[in-house]
Amino acid sequence: MSVPSAPRPAWSEAFTAGTLPRVPAIAPLDDRTITREWAWGGSTGNGIKVAIIDSGIDAGHPAVGQVHGYVAITADAKDRLHYDERPHGDDYGHGTACAGIIRALAPECELYSVKVLGADLTGRGIVFAAGLRWAIERGMQVGNLSLSTGRADFFGLFHELADLAYFRHIPLVCAANNTARPSYPSLYSTVLSVAAHEGKDPEQFDYNPNPPVEFGAPGLDVPVAWLQRGSITATGNSFATPHIAGIVTRLLGKHPGLTVFQVKTVLRALATNAASEEASAGGT
Repeated sequence: MSVPSAPRPAWSEAFTAGTLPRVPAIAPLDDRTITREWAWGGSTGNGIKVAIIDSGIDAGHPAVGQVHGYVAITADAKDRLHYDERPHGDDYGHGTACAGIIRALAPECELYSVKVLGADLTGRGIVFAAGLRWAIERGMQVGNLSLSTGRADFFGLFHELADLAYFRHIPLVCAANNTARPSYPSLYSTVLSVAAHEGKDPEQFDYNPNPPVEFGAPGLDVPVAWLQRGSITATGNSFATPHIAGIVTRLLGKHPGLTVFQVKTVLRALATNAASEEASAGGT
């Protein structure tokens, strides 16, 4: 099923052809040393735990396959949190879309569904924060956050959690807001912030030398898995984010000891607008 093309998400303008500058190589980091073959050649993401903090995952969708763990978090009227670790589905389709993209790039990763959004794709900040904390404390190795909050009163809490993930070497791959306003944790320097670019190749991505949003990946009119084992064509920074998360998962599958800043260094070196010809020629 196709839907009409949506307006271009905010923050993705930096990745428009003719706007994105070529990033000069920095030897030896970008000169034959870091190649795609070295970074993730032959990797399937085997054994890497990926938390998808979203609306749930439909494990029955053919694009997703097995889900290794679940938690659905809710809060009552007194802000008491409740955790349900029984299997669940997807209330909207958004989490399944993200899971399908990551599964296609890293087919042997371990997906964990952290359900914090409801059927209207909205949720409470305290629930979102609890889901992120759950993922950090349960030893997830990659976090896909195709959601954010714009509420300033949550700035400090999410900053604390983003720093905690950073110090535990857990890359949080975060979608920038689709509208031009601040959102958290997507604009923190400790996360990998992502917006949509115009490309269609799931393994091609760009680096923006003028952050806060650092990486661009396919997110404009891309096919994604959806409810009832179907698919739609969708636009949004949400769908660019799991492309980067999938690549990071493969990278960690081959080099599991990398820190977050090392992950960023590798991605910067291998971005389409940054890699040398020798690095770009490496296998995938």
